[in-house]
Amino acid sequence: MTAEPAVAPDHGPNTGGFTGTGGLAGAGEPDEAARQLYLSILAEGGRIPFTGVHETDHAALQQLVDIGLLMPNAMDACYTAVSPRSVSDRLGADLRSEATRLLVRAESLPGALDGLTRAYDAMPRPQGRAGGAVYVEGHVHIRQRISQLVSDCRTEVLTAQPGHRPADTLQVARLQDVQLLQRGCSLRTIYQPVAFADQPALAYADEVTRHGSLIRILDEPFQRLIVFDRTVAVISASEDNSTAAFITDPAAITFLVGAFERDWARADTTEAAAALGHGPARSTPDRVGRLLARGLTQRAVATRLGLSERTVAAHISRLRDRYGAQTLFQLGWLMRGSRDDR
Repeated sequence: MTAEPAVAPDHGPNTGGFTGTGGLAGAGEPDEAARQLYLSILAEGGRIPFTGVHETDHAALQQLVDIGLLMPNAMDACYTAVSPRSVSDRLGADLRSEATRLLVRAESLPGALDGLTRAYDAMPRPQGRAGGAVYVEGHVHIRQRISQLVSDCRTEVLTAQPGHRPADTLQVARLQDVQLLQRGCSLRTIYQPVAFADQPALAYADEVTRHGSLIRILDEPFQRLIVFDRTVAVISASEDNSTAAFITDPAAITFLVGAFERDWARADTTEAAAALGHGPARSTPDRVGRLLARGLTQRAVATRLGLSERTVAAHISRLRDRYGAQTLFQLGWLMRGSRDDR
């Protein structure tokens, strides 16, 4: 007479590491708790009774069963360890199958969306009066319109971004701009030095430059500007940037592009590289000296560099000692003769 086999605990459907939607749940990689439980079962000879699992280990046990690293054995009323090599082979085949399915889906997606693409391309775009502009109010609506222009862009984006950019804006811009660059478009951006005082701005700049974007720093005041394909220009139409003008007039765009190219030619690639950790950093006293040599006052230098006037005064005092200057005018004159104008 044979013994009745024990009934294995109900673990639900064994998906082998897959979710019900066809995606991979961790691709068969157990978390740390599951790894430790598996190692402890191996230390016990690769078997553990159904009743030998501690209550706190149930989640890890379920994970090992789902992945296939443990097999319930109802005849012996225990869990038996399965070779990770065989699990890896099986899941590897599943991953390759899933990858093939996704590639086929990706190839067919443009055709599936072809009708919607044609409708999007035929969508009426807001047109301003000849020589005028379309004004858009509200940050949300401005971002939506700019996102549409980024999506439509085919060749080039020119941007001038003075001052700080909010972290949430940079997060959205990073996703959009990386996709833009991956489509083969070019992206050139001019910043002020103060922009790179923020870690989110540095992270954004590092990411887009790795994808081919060009960045320069201009230590002068300039206006916010974005130009798409030299056919649409976006400029701020209010002090708080809550209203933007979208310009399509060819003469106005030619003028704005010319202004951008002049600023681009004067902007500094050395400071941009230093800010991103790709080159030697220019010290704050040197930057103070460069601005003094341009004729800026102590207050203007402090405002430009985002420093207090007291800090700037301390830097000026040290620079006077270094150059032997008696007055601020003399210091600026002496530094003008020795500064690096690269």
